[in-house]
Amino acid sequence: MTIPRYTRPQMAVIWSPQTRFRVWFEIEAHAASAMAEIGMIPKAAAKTIWEKGQAAQFDLARIDAIERETKHDVIAFLTHLAEIVGPDARFVHQGMTSSDVLDTCLNVQLVRAADLLIADVEALQATLERRAREFKFTPTIGRSHGIHAEPTTFGLKLAVAFAEFSRAKERLQLARKEVATCAISGAVGTFAQVDPRVEAYVAQKMGLSVEPISTQIIPRDRHAMYFATLGVVAASVERLATEIRHLQRTEVLEAEEFFSEGQKGSSAMPHKRNPVLSENLVGLARMVRAYVTPALEDVTLWHERDISHSSVERMIGPDATVTLDFALARLTGIIDKLVVYPDNMRKNLDRLGGLVHSQRILLALTQKGATREDAYRLVQRNAMKAWSGEGDFFALLKADRDVGKYLSEMELKRHFDLDFHFAHVDEIFRRVFGRA
Repeated sequence: MTIPRYTRPQMAVIWSPQTRFRVWFEIEAHAASAMAEIGMIPKAAAKTIWEKGQAAQFDLARIDAIERETKHDVIAFLTHLAEIVGPDARFVHQGMTSSDVLDTCLNVQLVRAADLLIADVEALQATLERRAREFKFTPTIGRSHGIHAEPTTFGLKLAVAFAEFSRAKERLQLARKEVATCAISGAVGTFAQVDPRVEAYVAQKMGLSVEPISTQIIPRDRHAMYFATLGVVAASVERLATEIRHLQRTEVLEAEEFFSEGQKGSSAMPHKRNPVLSENLVGLARMVRAYVTPALEDVTLWHERDISHSSVERMIGPDATVTLDFALARLTGIIDKLVVYPDNMRKNLDRLGGLVHSQRILLALTQKGATREDAYRLVQRNAMKAWSGEGDFFALLKADRDVGKYLSEMELKRHFDLDFHFAHVDEIFRRVFGRA
């Protein structure tokens, strides 16, 4: 059951009962048209099915009432459809089994959901690229293990996310293709009671391809791949959200979520400005990933089919797609309005008094003849003094006679040039965005 708080209208429509029954009807009606073309049923009957069914608004309460008696959802729908169509309804569902309708419908819904998710990713990418270019050469500290490493730019941080969501888009496109199949093959997939041409016709009309071989169902490895892809995309959402949460910490404060006028951060502490949207995304990502395991377990069904997958898919189909749709849209909004503090970035970058240039000094020493082991020892002993607050890294190196044997003061100073680290930013941007 999707939660309205995290549900956007377009995705909700895909999973609404009225949409589901409309797709069921279209599958049945297209099948009837194909059967009429090959002489299985009268053409007049197929026409009547289309005309009366298209004009109808399916009565959800009536279908539910019938299902309470029949204990079968497809039969309940077909009974209601017969009430709408009249005598020609006897030609509906000829040679078909319930899964022909259910599986084909599910795949139509998953394809439509994938289209929305792909559009979501594209919107996020556009926002990431705009902000990446805005801060293309804004210096900030790169961190490994949460500890200062070497300088980077905030634009590169956002470019990394753009590239990751480029891969997400490709994966979603593959997942869409994976589930875009149709099966109208009868009780155990042998076409004993229905012609394969019917399946091909329905597939073409519903925008799907023909499932090469089915049992009573479309193989669930396809769906497992689809939901696993959603889980990977959700993990990418969480990775970027977690980065924002870290950058917003009070002692870092290099970027923060937009805080609107009138917004309240805490019921107890009026000063609070919390990264609540990013934290929310971490939680939503956990939920999307939680749907991956049951999708994988659905792959294993008894013989030609059992229904252990059915209850799972009724939940994870809408829930996973609705949740990821909301999360991607929310992340786009966060990036769009993200407040960035370049001065704080520079302050943090300079916090360790030049230690971020230690590798340049290490390499410079080796190029002047020092062994790597000796160079590392010389740089580290001065770096640890600077780390402990015993002085500025440059000043300590300059005063070290052993370092002075290899590098003059001018040479040392040259290796503390921040712009050195950004010489290839344009090249990286060309790789990521196709242009610098």
